[in-house]
Amino acid sequence: MVCLTVDLVRGVVAVFRRLSVILLMLVTVFIGFGLIIPVLPLMVSHVGAKPVNLGLMLAVYSAVAFVISPWWGRLSDRVGRKPVLIVGLVGFALSFITFGLGKDHLWLMYVARVIGGGFSGAVTATAMAYIADVTGVEDRTKGMAFAGMAIGTGFIFGPFIGGLLSQYGIEVPFFASGGLALLNALWGGLALKESVSAERRAALGEQAGSRWAAFAGRLKYMYLVDFVAQFSIAALEGCFQYFEAAKIGASARDIGFMFFISGVVGAAIQGGVVQRYVKHGREIPALYAGLVVSGLGLLTILLSVNFWTAAVFMTLFGAGNTVLKPTLTSVVTKETTVGQGLASGLLSSMDSLARIIGPVLATYLFQLNHSLPFVFMAVVALSATGLVYAYQRASNRERIVTETA
Repeated sequence: MVCLTVDLVRGVVAVFRRLSVILLMLVTVFIGFGLIIPVLPLMVSHVGAKPVNLGLMLAVYSAVAFVISPWWGRLSDRVGRKPVLIVGLVGFALSFITFGLGKDHLWLMYVARVIGGGFSGAVTATAMAYIADVTGVEDRTKGMAFAGMAIGTGFIFGPFIGGLLSQYGIEVPFFASGGLALLNALWGGLALKESVSAERRAALGEQAGSRWAAFAGRLKYMYLVDFVAQFSIAALEGCFQYFEAAKIGASARDIGFMFFISGVVGAAIQGGVVQRYVKHGREIPALYAGLVVSGLGLLTILLSVNFWTAAVFMTLFGAGNTVLKPTLTSVVTKETTVGQGLASGLLSSMDSLARIIGPVLATYLFQLNHSLPFVFMAVVALSATGLVYAYQRASNRERIVTETA
């Protein structure tokens, strides 16, 4: 038992050592994202624009990312992950600084969101491809769980720091995010090692095809599950604050604390449970569990009666949902027959598409009935177990064909 524990710890340390630079980059990237969360609505209000503009800005960002992310993925397959990551970080810096300069100009804020959406795939999708490059099949889920923990850590601390910086001006967090992205690009240029060899880049460069080349065979079911997972989060973010304000009188501060609690638990699950127990070959049970728990969590939110019950129920949803992303990414990057960049780019596109549809649909359903979006999202999440089952059946059929060939 002691030897098993020692081997486990050594394995975790070895994976973390290989990923330490990229994980630190992910933490700082998402701290930068988190910095602007508390002040985005304030910037829109400052120019006298209606709240719908905030939703449109989020949709514009996701729409541009949906279109461009796979291109960045293919480019990183051809020229390497490192240069694409650095260019993406510089692009992020430009978008943050532009938004800060747009404090008194709504049109400039939209320009900033277009720039940010354009460069998002160069950072997030490429970072996931990098992790897939440097982790083996046995360690892939562990590596993706570390990535999820790094992203969650950034989102935990970013909004808190952004709230503090906003005391010096609502545009200050944007300039801080821009400066952080530039420092991150410099750090990546000095410390990050390229993960794709010249020979591998040449081979991948000869592979033609669009993003949908990755959307084939049994893996198409995994891409659809990824859409459902991200759709649930995006839809929740679109209506949760409205629902709890009407249900229990929750303030913006209360909602912030609920997200903080959920974020801490999610990071702990990805860094502890997922990387330790969801090993190679155990991904399917984890996907079933994640979808069922997140679906039940969405339904229990309807039973909120005070701050603590709302926080617990939201955290229950988050605990289930947080298992899905690293597990899905692990399966896709292990089984894809195209380049890791293209596969990760399609995952990023599915996330962006979900973020376009989720908030709009959720807020529309909320206007019809306050409980309706949560019931709808729960049905979608629970129904997605059928997609996992379809993936299982397709995998079994392919294995039988291979064994009898």
